Amino acid sequence: MSERALVGEASVPRLARGTRLQFDKHREQWIVQAPERLFVLDPIALEIVQRCDGVASVGAIVDGLAAKFDAPRDIILRDVNTMLQDFADKGVMSL
Repeated sequence: MSERALVGEASVPRLARGTRLQFDKHREQWIVQAPERLFVLDPIALEIVQRCDGVASVGAIVDGLAAKFDAPRDIILRDVNTMLQDFADKGVMSL
């Protein structure tokens, strides 16, 4: 059994192999398509996933979002960590 990957500010997230971000024309929404699963993204989740390029750290992603939305960094960090941890636990995101 593999050990659970934990999200931290130094983590560098990217979509897991076989998973992709795409616009679903039928739903007129952005989705993450994974093997045998589909996740519909709200605008905030889309902002986060688009920044998960395998280059930017969670800290850099949070800094960018805090600047863009003029929001408190600690709240954004908590929300980003929660979402990315959920995706990592489901095998959708690699850290």
